[in-house]
Formats: sequence, structure tokens, C-alpha cells
Amino acid sequence: MRSLLRNFGLFLPILCASLLLGSCRNAEPPQPDHPQLAVGVEMRDASFASAALGREMLYRVYLPAQIPAGQRLPVVYLLHGNGESYRAWSNYSGVAQYAARGLILVMVEGNSSYYMNAVEKPRDKYEDYLIRDLIADVEARFPAKPSRASRAIVGVSMGGFAAVTLALRHSDLFTFAGAISPAIDVPERRFTWRRASQWWGFHSIFGPWRSAERAARDPFALVRLADVKAVPYFYLTAGEQEPLLEPIQRFAGRLQARGIEYEFHTKPGGHDWGEWDAQIPGCFDQLLKKIH
Repeated sequence: MRSLLRNFGLFLPILCASLLLGSCRNAEPPQPDHPQLAVGVEMRDASFASAALGREMLYRVYLPAQIPAGQRLPVVYLLHGNGESYRAWSNYSGVAQYAARGLILVMVEGNSSYYMNAVEKPRDKYEDYLIRDLIADVEARFPAKPSRASRAIVGVSMGGFAAVTLALRHSDLFTFAGAISPAIDVPERRFTWRRASQWWGFHSIFGPWRSAERAARDPFALVRLADVKAVPYFYLTAGEQEPLLEPIQRFAGRLQARGIEYEFHTKPGGHDWGEWDAQIPGCFDQLLKKIH
């Protein structure tokens, strides 16, 4: 017992220092913001009160600088990866150029939520926030076409997972879903000691292993039950050195087996914005063909 108390006494300062460091990190100022703009494009940051989350949420918009009076434009919702923010798409990609081609690009704040209503955190209703609150605010504030045929969703990594999952869960809202290096297999990942903290985070969002709540958030399970005629067009990409390449290929195979319209592409590269930015042109070229 004395030995246990002595060891705890040695560990306690480390624990306290860790907690203090954590609080210091939380108090750090935001990372520098360096959005990449394009000719003929305007950038706006907006804030609104989300009823689902019970707090103010920020988002960023690219749109054409000149829009004729009375004209409404198609909208693309852009979802960032884990550990990033709504600024990531503007800071690390050249996506702004597509606003000059007649699109409104909405960069969404998702924190580390996977854009899902968390099973074990009732206040973290990120799916409701995006699907109900954010879309309504965008369509009230900007000249956005309020129709499925003019609405797309595209994400990287965590956001790619959400783009696919939300498109399957809300196929009446989106005509196109783009997933760049999607973390498509997150709900099916098993517990390992090496990634224990990550697994518990997934547990709080997706629910217990093999539960109905987890299946309802698992794109592999959702695609088995999908109405083939109702779902949007899926565009999947991955880097050839991508650690998630195997599950992405496997998911593409599930889409093919169901007869769902999709395409899947790879390029040299790994799981980073260098590879993702190289995949954006192919994704948006196809998006512009599908969206009205």
C-alpha cells in the first residue's frame, strides 16, 4: 500500500502538469488564418445561433463577387478533417476558384464530432446542427437555391466520412457527395490499447460496439439498406500511399455491388492536404456536371 501511494505521489505532479498544459493549450490563440482567394470571388465569415448545439457557430463562405439580382446559386458544403476547423478548406486548398464558376461554397465547423449526433453526449447534436440549422441559415442569408438538385456535400478525412454518411442518411437533401480520403471505416474499428483514447472517443460518438446506434452511423451498414434510386452520386478519392486505401476501396466495391452510381480515383500521395488539393479538381469537375 505504501509503495502504491509513493508511486501515485510520483505520478501526481506529472498528472497536474499535464492538466495544466491541456488548459494552456485550450487558451492558445487561434492558428494564423491565410485564406487563398481567387479572382472574382468574395469571402465572408458568418455566425449564427444553432438550436441543436445551443451555441453560436461560425462558418466561412466563398461566393461570386457579382451575382445578378434575383439569381440563386447551387451550394456545396465543405467538411474539414479531425483536428481542423472551418478555415481549413480556405487555408490549405485552391477551392475558391470554383466559386467563380457560379457556386456558393460553405465551409462548416465540425470540431472533432464526425458531424454526427453523439450517442453518449446529448448536447453534441452536430448532425442536426448541419442538416437543420446551418442549411436553413445559409439559404436565408445567401442567394442559395433551396433544392436537392442544387445542393452537394464534400469532405476530407473525417469530413469525407460525414459526406458519405449524411448523404446516405439524408439522400433527399444532396444530389452529389464527394469523399476525399474518407475515414470511412471509423465505426467498425476495434479496440486496441495503442489507440485506446481514440476508441473511447469513437464510443462516445457512435455508441457501443455492434449496437443499433453504431450501425445507424456506419456507411457500410447504411449502403446495404439504401434506396438505390434515391441516393446521390458518390465521388471517392484516395492517395496511393493512403493508410485508409483498403477500406475506401472496399466501400467503393459495396457501391458497385448495389448498383449505386459512383466513381473512385487514386493519385500519388498520402493522407494530407497536398494529396487532397490535387484531388479537388477532379471532384469538382464531376460535381459541376451533376449539380444544377
